[in-house]
Amino acid sequence: MNTKLVFHILGLILRVEAVLMLPSAAIGFASRTGDGPDFLLAAAITLAVGQALTFLPRKGAKMQARDGFATVGLGWIVLSLFGALPYVFSGVIPNYIDAVFETVSGFTTTGATVLYPLEGLPTGVLFWRAQTQWMGGVGVLVLALALIPKLGEGSVYLMRAESPGPIKSKLTPRIGDTAKILYFIYIGLTVAETLCLRLAGMNWYEALTHAFTTVSTGGFSVRNASIAAYDSMVIDWIIIVFMFLSGVNFALLFYAVRRNFKAVFESEELRSYTIMTVAAVALIVVNLVAHAGWALDAETITDATFQVVTLMTTTGYMTYDYVLWPTFAQTVLILVMFAGACAGSTAGGVKQIRVVLLFKNLHREIQRILHPRSVKTIRCDGERVEEPILSGITLFFFAYIMLLLVGTLVVAWDDVGFTAAFTASLTCISNVGPAFDILGPTSNFSMLSGVSKIVLSLNMLLGRLEIMPLLLLVFPGLWKKR
Repeated sequence: MNTKLVFHILGLILRVEAVLMLPSAAIGFASRTGDGPDFLLAAAITLAVGQALTFLPRKGAKMQARDGFATVGLGWIVLSLFGALPYVFSGVIPNYIDAVFETVSGFTTTGATVLYPLEGLPTGVLFWRAQTQWMGGVGVLVLALALIPKLGEGSVYLMRAESPGPIKSKLTPRIGDTAKILYFIYIGLTVAETLCLRLAGMNWYEALTHAFTTVSTGGFSVRNASIAAYDSMVIDWIIIVFMFLSGVNFALLFYAVRRNFKAVFESEELRSYTIMTVAAVALIVVNLVAHAGWALDAETITDATFQVVTLMTTTGYMTYDYVLWPTFAQTVLILVMFAGACAGSTAGGVKQIRVVLLFKNLHREIQRILHPRSVKTIRCDGERVEEPILSGITLFFFAYIMLLLVGTLVVAWDDVGFTAAFTASLTCISNVGPAFDILGPTSNFSMLSGVSKIVLSLNMLLGRLEIMPLLLLVFPGLWKKR
């Protein structure tokens, strides 16, 4: 590994993070909640370390694939370690492990929290909490690519390691231009939702912070009761629409903007995402009406749709405590948490494209048993899917299940019950947020031990980075010099 180049880029990323702490500092000073100086101190420390790392010489260095993976894995770790400083300095989360958990949850757009109550906390801290999710949505590293295009051809390795999904593609020939297009779409969705929420009755601060955490599919709210606090069906549906859009592959949103609707409508992943959403909503509505005595009305449909979309897109907002729903409805929600939304979006989970290709691969293997001499290739959206991609999806799925079970085992040590332990691990590796049982949407993760929080933080990072960039860091071969 080219250590000097990797640490140089880490320094650039920390400098970007330091600058992005300044809006929270300004809000802290303007609102006179006392956290302004804490953000300035955190920004100064982050900037100083970043500046020191960028002094490392890198002349003539070229980035290779393993350098890109190492940079992404280490980048998210250092972002979280330094992003936790404002929580500690302000005294909002004095325990550093808890502060790192909250920060990792923010940057990975998970939404699991140790904070309660939220109302009454310093305004700057709440803004930083929402901003970390917005920064982590498309990726701080992609932002660095857009702002600091110094890597030339090597930047493609950063983009490949950072971008979610098994199939990587560039929207334009130049990686920097692709990054800028992604952020143009991302900012456009954020602005549009902010305006819609403001018109629906939120103030500007609440509209902006909720737009941050909707478009990033993060789910942090500034209200104790999350979206339920507003008791507005209009706000619910605005957020439903933007959560769903944010769960769509951004490449498809780009094609839609360019009026290439054929590519949008022919997407098998989008079709799977839409069908699973509609089917899950229908199943839950029928279950609530048949077994829980709910009326078949707009409120029932809205609550069911909101909870399905918020968990499938791994956003994690709440309008109703779904732990009180029948077991069948809760099981459907767990399944959509597992599946997730589309690759190339801000959502987590296994991703719909992997679900589609796993089923196609299963069908092919059944055909091979029935017709041993047949040769069948797997296609998606009319394109042939290469065997290494299919093999990679199988390995990802295996690693995903193993990490899910390890997380469950560790959390179970805290004696919170199997349902809580399993769904806590699932919600973290899928980057969803709330779990079930005593760790449900009306509770938080503060009751867990430090060891559980560290393991769940690692699960959040592994889920956000789709396992490999972080997993590679533990292999000695990565650290050998070329």
